[in-house]
Amino acid sequence: MSSSGSTYGDIHRYEPARESTAAAVGIVLLTLIEIVFVGLFTYGLLAGWGFTPDGNMYLGTILAIIFVDLAFILMLYRKEFLPDVMIVKKRRRKWEDLYVREEDVDGVQMAEKDPWESIKRAVYPYYKK
Repeated sequence: MSSSGSTYGDIHRYEPARESTAAAVGIVLLTLIEIVFVGLFTYGLLAGWGFTPDGNMYLGTILAIIFVDLAFILMLYRKEFLPDVMIVKKRRRKWEDLYVREEDVDGVQMAEKDPWESIKRAVYPYYKK
């Protein structure tokens, strides 16, 4: 996964945005639709549509349309007007996330090779090999 000559924080790939005219027109049209639905939602709140079951469902539907429209606006903006940039990051190994030193990666041995030595040490802690 290491790239040649790339260090932490270097820009590995930079592609400028396409900035298409069709996307700009689409964003403007979706924004106008967004403004209409936000106005309709606000009017519905002020007129008290939320107090009736049908009006409450109507307001919920308008709110859903507002958020879906906003999602399409943001999707178009991200795709067409933001550059594609990839920055090199340093990958850490799993044990580094646990604050383990490199020499302790494999852990410590729980018991010695000879189980009889472990028993002697458990019974008499000052036992020397």
